[in-house]
Formats: sequence, structure tokens, C-alpha cells
Amino acid sequence: MSSTTASVSLPSGLNVLASFPDNLVLPEFVFGGLVWILVASTRVSFQLVQGWVMFVSVYCFVISTLLLFLYFCGAHRDKSAWVAVDAFYQVTAALFYLSAAVLQAYATLFAKEFQLHKTYQIDIAAVVFAFVATLTYVIHMIFSLLRWKSS
Repeated sequence: MSSTTASVSLPSGLNVLASFPDNLVLPEFVFGGLVWILVASTRVSFQLVQGWVMFVSVYCFVISTLLLFLYFCGAHRDKSAWVAVDAFYQVTAALFYLSAAVLQAYATLFAKEFQLHKTYQIDIAAVVFAFVATLTYVIHMIFSLLRWKSS
């Protein structure tokens, strides 16, 4: 007895922005961009820690932009490996952003005594947006893994 299973694939064209979880790319851009801008606009107290935060935000922005462009163009059409690539990227991005958010929170708490009040407030905003970006990447990751599992 043979059974047919529906193959789940990634959307292409403008359907990328209309399908869940792929439409989470826009909030990921916004919140990740805010982290990038806020960390870049403050005095960097811990170069290694905040350098990692900047790397993660820039890396995720560039790779998300690249994948979004490829999905718009339909470069992934009829290839099931793209579902695995998407799931792998979402797992990597979620773990990277979680580490960046925790490290930014640590840098903000540790440098509280050495910073000006306005700089401290900007760092707090960067922490909040880093955790919100982490949440959006985690939600995207969960649904991408579900899509990969069912493909």
C-alpha cells in the first residue's frame, strides 16, 4: 500500500512575505537592525563581547537578506535541500542571537558604573531588542524545523 505525502516547500516570489513563518523576516530585520544601530551608537566597553553582538547582528542581516533575495527569485524551486538549508540557518541564527543577547545583557550590567546614564539607557534598549530578535528567530526556527521534518 503506497501513501502519498504532500511535500512542503518554501514559497517563492512575493508569497514569501505572505506565508508564516517566512514573514518573520521583516521583524527580524527591524529588531536585528535596531540592535546593530544601538550597539554601534554607544561607547563600546567590552570589545570582544560587543564585537560578537555586532558580528551576529550583521551576519544575520546579511544572510537573511541573501536568503530572502534567493526566495524572491525562486532559486530554491524544486529542490528539497533548501528546506534543510533554511532550517539549519534558523537554528544557527537563533543560537547566535541568544548568545549575543545574553552577552549584551552581561556587558550592560557590568559596565553600569562606568557609563553615562544615556549610554546605559541605549545599552538597555539594545538588550531588549536583542531578546526580541532572539524570540522572533526562535519562533521562525521552530516552524522551519517543523516544515523540514514534514518535507
